[in-house]
Amino acid sequence: MIRTLVVDDDFRVSHIHCDYASRIDDFEVVGRAATVAETLDAVRTLHPDLLLLDVFLPDGSGLDVLRQLSGDEGGTRPDVIVITADRDITSVRTAMKLGAVGYLVKPFGSADLAERLTAYRELQYRVDALGKAPRADQADVDALFSAARPPAVPRVPSKGHSGPTLALLHQVLRAAPDALSAAQAAELTGVSRATAQRYFSYLVREGMVRLELRYGTTGRPEHLYRSVR
Repeated sequence: MIRTLVVDDDFRVSHIHCDYASRIDDFEVVGRAATVAETLDAVRTLHPDLLLLDVFLPDGSGLDVLRQLSGDEGGTRPDVIVITADRDITSVRTAMKLGAVGYLVKPFGSADLAERLTAYRELQYRVDALGKAPRADQADVDALFSAARPPAVPRVPSKGHSGPTLALLHQVLRAAPDALSAAQAAELTGVSRATAQRYFSYLVREGMVRLELRYGTTGRPEHLYRSVR
């Protein structure tokens, strides 16, 4: 079982997160905490494997918890998935640098948390399996890093867009070894160039696709698209 500690100062939110986590196979909620001090004490006494950690706490920041756990050489540090309304990119980068294995922005539904927890569980399965082998090759390492991230499923935009078309075009970019133009993607999927261009523009705004410009000798630069997740 993956022993899980839920950290949130809102009792109702904490209860909901506990309920969500308890529904996932192989997860056991062993406690709750509402402050930095309570969290550090619970880590020492309950020895959780995973923290679902809020950033905004009454006596400090959840990032302070991460910092203190990173500097604690006396015990086994739990893994951390940050769950917060904090969208500041500095907080995201800090959490990454301090070793958080995930960052989930509130509000979200049970399916969103289930994706993160399922991905984390898969990571633990792979680590346990590789622990029986003398060494890991590059494919094993790649599998470990990809297991920590749930598959990216783009949200369907406003009326007039198709969910399957959006997923198809995103998958084409994910599978392509190089960036694609809208015309190339249209040829691969059978949609029109204008449709591919429209959906790619949406994915760029969502941060799931990166726009690249290829400059030729004359004329306007060619727009190319590459999946980033």
